[in-house]
Amino acid sequence: MVSGPVITVHVAGAVVEPGLVVVDAAARVADVIAAAGGARQGARLDALNLAAPVRDGEQIVVPSSISSLDTTVASGDGRVRVNIATASELETLSGVGPVLAVRIAAYRDANGLFETVEDLLDVPGIGEAKLTAIRDSIVVP
Repeated sequence: MVSGPVITVHVAGAVVEPGLVVVDAAARVADVIAAAGGARQGARLDALNLAAPVRDGEQIVVPSSISSLDTTVASGDGRVRVNIATASELETLSGVGPVLAVRIAAYRDANGLFETVEDLLDVPGIGEAKLTAIRDSIVVP
């Protein structure tokens, strides 16, 4: 429970519960991550200054080690890496138009990287049929 002055911080990426968190006004990055349920497996906490103070309205993005494995959008076999592709690059997938591509990228940015192909089912507009259509054209992670 927070007592005294508080601030609201947006935490995204490799945390258990991404979104807005309310923390003590003197909170540090480590406190924000804890308020978001802690870091997920694969989080690159070493890429952040956990002791840095945070400000009201700030966004903290916890990166994942998955993102540092390969920065090439297309894999060696031509499949699209959904964890790093832009919305435009996602549009190259069969049946993925501009609206769905933006949804995929926005979901990934807000909730962290996709760990399995099935995680795409959490994106509004992707059902079993759409996933089946793109499954062989994507790489996760």
